[in-house]
Amino acid sequence: MTTTSKYLSIDIGGSSIKFGLMDHAGQIISRGKVTTPQKLDPFVKQILALVSQYVSQIKGVAICAPGKIDPHDGRIYYGGALTFLDKLSLPETIHQHFGNDLIVTVENDGKCAALSELWLGNLHGIDNGAAVVLGTGVGGGLILDGHLYRGTHFQAGELSFLPSYGAPNDIVNNNYGINGSAVKMVAKIAKHYGFDTGDGLRAFKKIKKGKKFAKKVFNNYCRQIAEMIFAIQSIIDVQRYVIGGGISAQPIVAKRIHHYLKKMVKRQATISHPEVVTAHFHNDANLYGALYNLLLRVNNEI
Repeated sequence: MTTTSKYLSIDIGGSSIKFGLMDHAGQIISRGKVTTPQKLDPFVKQILALVSQYVSQIKGVAICAPGKIDPHDGRIYYGGALTFLDKLSLPETIHQHFGNDLIVTVENDGKCAALSELWLGNLHGIDNGAAVVLGTGVGGGLILDGHLYRGTHFQAGELSFLPSYGAPNDIVNNNYGINGSAVKMVAKIAKHYGFDTGDGLRAFKKIKKGKKFAKKVFNNYCRQIAEMIFAIQSIIDVQRYVIGGGISAQPIVAKRIHHYLKKMVKRQATISHPEVVTAHFHNDANLYGALYNLLLRVNNEI
């Protein structure tokens, strides 16, 4: 194995695994994507095959995964939608096959999104901020005093589990993981107008044209996310929230959330008004965040 400043960054998602060969400055040299196997053995074989493909070129492997992650040993708990990942330690697995000289780190996907923004995005230079990732559920990561905050049980920033407004007694079925789902918001609009429920671009065309139903669904969605941010802000009091996830490519999303949040803050003057902006990184956020997490480990900063 050669000692280089190249790293393999791997983003494990429910349907696909994205990967990129990157340098220490965050430049993506090459990239690819494979389907995520839905059982443990083929999943592990796929990860090992990716590492094998690049092992002669890299100094380490940076992994982003769903679920609660213990940063000390990289062990995954629960695994989000990929429940078969529960209790899997990818560093241990990779070291068994390629030796301990290869640096391997694993971090949660929401936390990787926050790290990517802290490193090279719209939380760079911000001491206190948060990333809100709008997708199938609501992911998140907290930056406090210039560092990623993981929490006592490594679960800080799990925004999906926050109960939605008006449903405090049913946190299982009425939380932001369900009611804050961007995927469900798009699907609701698509179903009403009779097109593919995964066609986000078409849904946003309806929203931007001011179609009554689409506009109503979108505004209600943004209001709910603003309510969530308002609740978070009352506890952590940060300067800036960055809105990530696939729909964040539409600037109207962050702007509309900010609009509703501003109105809420005006009604409750004791809560300071934070910034709400679009995240710098969209689909590549987790690749950058995973790599930054590894580089912090290399520099003994975590």
